[in-house]
Amino acid sequence: MALLISPDTHEPLREVEENGAKYLTAGSGQQYRYLNGFADLTFPKVLTDKEKTTLDFYENRADVYDQFLYQTFKTHGEDEVQVRNTFIDKLNLKTDSKVLEIACGTGRDSELIANRLGKNAQLVLQDISPSMLKKCSQKLEQYNIDKQFCISNAAYLPFPDNYFDATYSFGGLGEFPDIKRSLAEMVRVTKVGGKIVVGDESMPPWLRDTYFCKVLATTNPQFLAEIPFKEIPVEARKVTVQWVIGGIFYLLDFEVGNGEPVGDFDYEIEGVRGGTLRTRLEGQLEGVTKEAKEMAIKAASKKGLSMHAWLDEVVRQAAKKDLL
Repeated sequence: MALLISPDTHEPLREVEENGAKYLTAGSGQQYRYLNGFADLTFPKVLTDKEKTTLDFYENRADVYDQFLYQTFKTHGEDEVQVRNTFIDKLNLKTDSKVLEIACGTGRDSELIANRLGKNAQLVLQDISPSMLKKCSQKLEQYNIDKQFCISNAAYLPFPDNYFDATYSFGGLGEFPDIKRSLAEMVRVTKVGGKIVVGDESMPPWLRDTYFCKVLATTNPQFLAEIPFKEIPVEARKVTVQWVIGGIFYLLDFEVGNGEPVGDFDYEIEGVRGGTLRTRLEGQLEGVTKEAKEMAIKAASKKGLSMHAWLDEVVRQAAKKDLL
């Protein structure tokens, strides 16, 4: 309970029992119920049409999901456990890591993650489908680690800032109605320096006009989805992408940084122009005539100054005179 927060206001939650029923509440009054034994922290509580469709799909397939998923790997002659383990390798897990898996489904990756964790670790499993989450919880019963489960929307995670060492989600990102916000939420709840690994279907551009693509996209149009490069948060560092499982799923991994990247923009640039990277952006003035520019170049050269140094001196002197 100490882990969960309101997905709306980020306030701590406390458990209340009323007339024999338990629910979670935040200081500002929001209430969240339990569903099938899991805290239901879905927000907004009224789902979008896409979320409803996704929820209905997985609720209706939870009992048979594991029965048919192997075919994805069989089609491409790949060993599912071996391939999934290569994905999880990218999380750089330690035995005491705090790990979040988003859209955990029936727990096919969850088991492999749990295998790498020790008694001092924590594994948190999230999904929007209670039935899929139940299947996952059943698979993890045998693992003697701190594991917690919750129902929520991936775009409004009920976890505190900078909490997890690693966040993982494979196979669900394309179903999220707001991928940009979901990735931003993953960054929010992951520590600076932590790893995020996500992936889903996406046929690479060089295969989109092939018979291979036509066959697969006929059964699953999601293979025509684009990789969400534009949705990757600015905090992403050391970003890599590869195509996996027959080369038709993408796998993105990156390290979480602190805000935008920073650079040394203030060293003096050698050469005729001179100046710094920062002055070339922030010090721009209106253009002059071609003749004035040519005269300035000659004057700067005669004085042995870069164009930046000469212009800066001339402009300062003229401005001081006119400001008197």
